[in-house]
Amino acid sequence: MKDIENNLPALNKNSYLIDTHCHLDMDSYENDLTEVIERAFKNHVKRIVTIGIDLPSSYRAILLAKKYLHISATIGIHPHDVGNVTDSVYTKLGRLFSEHSAHIVGYGEIGLDYVKNYSPIDRQRLHFTKQLDLAHDLKLPVIIHNRDADDDTLELLKKAKPLQQGGIMHCFSGDYEFARQVLDLGLLISIPGIVTFKNAATLHEVVRKIPLASLVLETDGPFLAPHPFRGRRNEPILMLHTANKVAELKKIHILEVARQTSCNAEELFQFDHGE
Repeated sequence: MKDIENNLPALNKNSYLIDTHCHLDMDSYENDLTEVIERAFKNHVKRIVTIGIDLPSSYRAILLAKKYLHISATIGIHPHDVGNVTDSVYTKLGRLFSEHSAHIVGYGEIGLDYVKNYSPIDRQRLHFTKQLDLAHDLKLPVIIHNRDADDDTLELLKKAKPLQQGGIMHCFSGDYEFARQVLDLGLLISIPGIVTFKNAATLHEVVRKIPLASLVLETDGPFLAPHPFRGRRNEPILMLHTANKVAELKKIHILEVARQTSCNAEELFQFDHGE
């Protein structure tokens, strides 16, 4: 994997990025996780948020946050996994938060996925609402998954308790009109490596039009590696290519993208600036 450190977009020693969404607990990183993390930190990725998608992965995310400085965890149940969820799972998630709150910065990944439909739609809607309410009660920002469910996602967000802590529309793939409505709800839009793909014209338009103050960056690793590593395992170091593409689309310097998107993430997750 040494080749991924070659020809990286340049940041200076005072600039850094924050990966707001990665799945560091997944098997893809099992054999070289420490190297993945060290590569990222050495190359200006200052913080990584590792995401819970069910009860076991939420616990694993917390363990990683405890083990590695500048890694933080989220907890939650992914829409693929809500089919058999009971209220006891939410009780356990609440207990995880009460016992490990110093390492938990968000609630998610939660939402709706109408592409794969691993869970029935009615169950997805029910548990999205339940988890939005739980995030509100825990005073945590939400990390939202949305695939081909724009209208239902907006409907349920509008009906839910207010998102007092804000949140992120993760791995954004919608159009500008959807993006505008997402911003109206007080959410940030997270730009993944997809933005580097030649066929991502709709996302390119969103990046051009949406203010930088409303954007954060993510890998969604190990998925969706940016060009020129498309099809390979994604990891936090590669988000430099994502930041570079955002800078190109907005016709600004990558240092400004790094500064503002990192500030946005720090404010949302209540990270200390620069630490």
